Amino acid sequence: MAGTLRHMLRDDDVNHEEQKQILELGMKFREDRHYHMPFAGPQGVAVLFDKPSTRTRSSFSVGVAELGGYPLVIDKSSSQLGRGEPVEDTARVLTRMTSAIVWRTFGQDRVETMAKYATVPVVNALTDDFHPCQVLADFLTIAQHKGGVDALEGMTIAYLGDAANNMANSYLLAGAIAGMHVRVAGPNGFLPRQDIVEDAERLAADNGGSILVTTDAKEAVRDADCVFTDTWVSMGEEGEYAIRSKPFWPYQVNEELMSLAKPDALFQHCLPAYRGKEVTAAVIDGPQSVVWDEAENRLHAQKALLTWLIGQQRGEQSLLV
Repeated sequence: MAGTLRHMLRDDDVNHEEQKQILELGMKFREDRHYHMPFAGPQGVAVLFDKPSTRTRSSFSVGVAELGGYPLVIDKSSSQLGRGEPVEDTARVLTRMTSAIVWRTFGQDRVETMAKYATVPVVNALTDDFHPCQVLADFLTIAQHKGGVDALEGMTIAYLGDAANNMANSYLLAGAIAGMHVRVAGPNGFLPRQDIVEDAERLAADNGGSILVTTDAKEAVRDADCVFTDTWVSMGEEGEYAIRSKPFWPYQVNEELMSLAKPDALFQHCLPAYRGKEVTAAVIDGPQSVVWDEAENRLHAQKALLTWLIGQQRGEQSLLV
């Protein structure tokens, strides 16, 4: 039976119930890494990289293989995309050879163009604007430690640091869809775009959550169930760390700041982490940190997402049995 072609380009490409379905599938894959194999054959899945990667490359490569497929990993330097071929031409070719396309790139417009011309699901594996796969893994980690997917509703999460980056944007949208109380804190000049905040506020109102954007780190963290951060400096800007990091020091996640969260609050970081900068070693290596479970859950969450997307396209009924 024919289904509907769906993509995951930004976190609000799914609704509340669909997000729960994907996370429940992620829990199934945590229990049994071969729970379902939608790409058996093997069918190819294109995994494209315009940016360096460790966790995304590993988790998608292993994940596609465990789903029964063949991960066709293509770096920018070894593809015609890297030489200026139009995205739409690449989409037209890959869509005839693969069952899904995963892309880690720069501008959000690039994955949107890929999806416009593709006839298979397209997954945003990170753009400058959003990182939906990471946040699915992060929410799966909360579910793992806090009693399941239903426990996400009503939780309070806090993100600190560069609040104008892709992680902050994705926490706002995905958290609002989950019915969470989302707090994002960063310095003036590094706060989320107004249109993303407005989208998140609308979604939060629909799902029983709330949105707070603030410059006060303590206000964001107080009584939070989970605290998140990310590096203060993006890829390619490491040489400017001393200058670029200056506004962010008040947002460092340290023991004093974590003490304001709930006593059983979790700490997460999408990695790579710079100990002594956005987070202290005492926190990331401490008892509240679940960063290694979080990293592993990239595998399970992405397998769940691919399974759900391909199931939608094929018109399959729920895989949650």
